[in-house]
Amino acid sequence: MNVESAERIALVTGGSGGIGRAIALRLAADGFAVAVHYAGNQSRADAVVAEIRGSGGQAIAVGGDIADEQAMQTAFDAVEAEFGSVDVVVNTAGIMQLGPIADFSLDDFDRIVRTNLRGTFVVAQQAARRVRRGGAIIAFSTSVTRTQFPTYGPYVATKAAVEGLTLILARELRGRDITVNTVAPGPTATPLFLDGKSAETIESLAHATPLERLGAPEDIAETVAFLAGPARWVNGQTIFTNGGLA
Repeated sequence: MNVESAERIALVTGGSGGIGRAIALRLAADGFAVAVHYAGNQSRADAVVAEIRGSGGQAIAVGGDIADEQAMQTAFDAVEAEFGSVDVVVNTAGIMQLGPIADFSLDDFDRIVRTNLRGTFVVAQQAARRVRRGGAIIAFSTSVTRTQFPTYGPYVATKAAVEGLTLILARELRGRDITVNTVAPGPTATPLFLDGKSAETIESLAHATPLERLGAPEDIAETVAFLAGPARWVNGQTIFTNGGLA
């Protein structure tokens, strides 16, 4: 165990890019030691770790498929071996494939369910066993569960299930002083969101909110920092962080 262990420790899945990276950096700035999880790109995770360490923080990289229970058990073991415990688990890892329900490949559907739903379940299960008192578990959904845009059917199906799963977990952890919430971002300028969209589509989505812009990863990280830190009376909720998108 790191003898200079931080007072609070966070594991951020999907922490090597996009929203996950912004969250890892924000939690590190707030004084957390951070485990930056990656699925396939260790070099990006190592870059985030180096950035955190370069600013005087503590960080390690941990890898693995979030839907693989053995891989996630190993990842949590690595966090505990390095820092002694885990206080906050933020599960940003996920994939998005779009297409009309009538024509959507069932193989693609199985893939998105495996990563987004099974993966969330596996991470939540480990978190429920390991997060210590006063901690927080934070899952990720999407504002499209409310806006119901066409072609998002399979993606929204997984994220609606994530909301239900995590909100029940909040009730199951009664008496342990652990909060469980879901963050549902709106249109956010990340590679996952921008991929495959025309400039016109992106512009339209940017102007769909009253603030007339896309969210930034840092906007989402702000909500996560709130839930991971001072928001001890926010529990069993889905927080729509979307600039007022209807």
